[in-house]
Amino acid sequence: MDDLSVVHVAVPGPAFDSFDYLRPPSSSTTNPPLRLGTRVLVGFGDRRVVGMIVGGGQRSRVPAKRLRPVLKVLDTEPILDRRDLELLQWVSRYYHYPLGEVVKAALPTRLRQGNEAAIAGTPVWRISPDGHDVPLESLRRAPRQAALLALLKTHPDGLDAAQISATVSNWRQPLARLLEKRLVEETSRPCLEAAHAASIPAPNLNAYQTAAVDSMLDALGRFTPFVLEGVTGSGKTEVYLKLIEQALLASRQALVLVPEIALTPQLIARFRARFSVPLAVMHSALSDGERHCAWHMARVGAAPIVIGTRSAVFTPLAAPGVFVVDEEHDSSFKQQEGFRYHARDVAVFRARLLGIPVILGSATPSLETLYNVQRGRYRRVRLPERARRAGAPTLEVVDVRRCAMDNGLSSYVLTQVQQHLKAGDQVLVFLNRRGYAPLLLCHDCGWAASCARCDAKLTLHAAKGRLCCHHCGAERPVNVECSSCGSTALLRIGEGTERIEQALKKAFPDVSIVRIDRDSTRRKGDLQKKLTDIEGGAHRLLIGTQMLSKGHDFPNVTLAVILNIDHSLYSSDFRAAERAAQLIVQVAGRAGRGDRPGKVILQTHRPDQLLLNNLVEGGYEVFSRMALKERRLAGLPPYRHLALLRAEATRQEASLNFLRGAQALLSANAASGVSILGPAPAPMERRAGRYRFQLLLSAQYRTKLQRLLDNCIPSVGTLPSARSVRWTLDVDPIEML
Repeated sequence: MDDLSVVHVAVPGPAFDSFDYLRPPSSSTTNPPLRLGTRVLVGFGDRRVVGMIVGGGQRSRVPAKRLRPVLKVLDTEPILDRRDLELLQWVSRYYHYPLGEVVKAALPTRLRQGNEAAIAGTPVWRISPDGHDVPLESLRRAPRQAALLALLKTHPDGLDAAQISATVSNWRQPLARLLEKRLVEETSRPCLEAAHAASIPAPNLNAYQTAAVDSMLDALGRFTPFVLEGVTGSGKTEVYLKLIEQALLASRQALVLVPEIALTPQLIARFRARFSVPLAVMHSALSDGERHCAWHMARVGAAPIVIGTRSAVFTPLAAPGVFVVDEEHDSSFKQQEGFRYHARDVAVFRARLLGIPVILGSATPSLETLYNVQRGRYRRVRLPERARRAGAPTLEVVDVRRCAMDNGLSSYVLTQVQQHLKAGDQVLVFLNRRGYAPLLLCHDCGWAASCARCDAKLTLHAAKGRLCCHHCGAERPVNVECSSCGSTALLRIGEGTERIEQALKKAFPDVSIVRIDRDSTRRKGDLQKKLTDIEGGAHRLLIGTQMLSKGHDFPNVTLAVILNIDHSLYSSDFRAAERAAQLIVQVAGRAGRGDRPGKVILQTHRPDQLLLNNLVEGGYEVFSRMALKERRLAGLPPYRHLALLRAEATRQEASLNFLRGAQALLSANAASGVSILGPAPAPMERRAGRYRFQLLLSAQYRTKLQRLLDNCIPSVGTLPSARSVRWTLDVDPIEML
């Protein structure tokens, strides 16, 4: 591209296309050459912004007199290669999101700000040869220097700033004096280092695991999407590890995606125990520096393994070899705000671009994934047995309609919990609702505490004495009397994890109980400490939400109790039954993973519910078969393709006017077989003080839907009514809220 006169630059902003710029006036002497995948500083309106070169040519699409030159070339070599750019351009087209914003989302914060792409090593200070010979007594008049020198003498490889700060305070000035005296020297080490030598040998695989590995090894070096469907505890991770081991032996890199940060510590520990190579971790809890380091090491090939959450799917790799999407069914892989991509689907497309295999692992594959198996697009590999010869847990349904209940717990459940605790086992109680009670209700007049900004009731959080909205985050003190009639007869209706914890503490006062939900794990390190304590046997009764149900291996849990799953069965969301089934199977999978058999108790008011019975009697395979049949008859995904156009504003009429204009534009261009439904209120019409409406587009063929969106979405943004609303397009939506 060095001889191109015009470059196409993707700039962050609402524009869907790139912008044309001229070469810098002195590019041959003061700027690096212009290449695809290089960042540049450009003038954009009255601002200077960082953009990415995504194309170029000899002529511009706009008159030459309107073009401005690139102000500065920021990279001496491309930071994204051709295939990386091809991925981002496809994602922009498929999800109909501005290319500049897609590029921005794919880069670490420091690179968005124009900082150097290459990253310097971490400064390390170590004792010098002269320092070894100096007795500490000679520094008795400088006690902080003596303390620092003593510390470095015990660490001959040196310590970085964080390590020194953990032991010595106010150490910068004493260090400067030691450097002046040449008793200490400064060096550096890579920002990401290899783990210690692998300490855990690979276990022997069972016959099913061996067959799974063999079938997947044959696909290394070419695009093949596998669905690794294994019952909980079947050893899917060991299959991943074996495949990655072979990829590393071939000098290739592996990218492993997990749905949540909560799953990463345990998984990272297993990888570090198995592989003595640098391992890059990518998730939203990292600092800007940590994320930049991991991104850079992956791009240059210095990190053979990358483990991350959703956004890690865009991490550039020098030598990609295999992709793994663990718990592929999890909705956390779909971004729900702004750039609404699905990391699983992006990973599959990226693997196809690169010509490498991608493994989608789950005990409960999504119906979309199973549909692709039926169509022959994906290859299914099964692990039908638990790896450690543990049997599948027994599942018992308890009809609570005629049971005596104590704060949401039936007498039968309490008896079973007592028996398992008496046997020395751990018990997990699952309730996917945090707080104390989801409703504060006046007994005299029926008033209920509601959010002033949302169409939702406030949840009582007893521990902090607040009423909280779980949708907009609003909080206020708990009422002592009814806001309507002044009565003090206020009832706390329903149960959350706080209330269950309180009830179990009362029933089992001598048993150590731990609660794991978003409220109890807000501080950094809280979750990992609680999980470590559970694994060490410090807690016998475990209470939690979905955070406790995914991926954790607690071999001493022999009883899992699932509370209040019924609200999922009454939901208006067509995916609710699928999610409920997946949740039941995942929670049930925590029980009986060790030597002792497991048991699962499901409390319900709907023991006759058809899909629930299919799950209990036939397992997830029978359930999914029936659910797919229902979807086909109802004309729902995966048999039809959806896009959801949302609008929100402080006035109802503004949202409606915008969507009516969009509907007219879309209807005028829609081909046969494309349905446009709405505008209609969102299931929660008012949220955070804004009124929300939506337009649903449905088509049997994806190409027809995409063609309509290609033709109309850029024009939708130019409608006069678009200025008064916030609007978003969600292709393949998984949430209708």
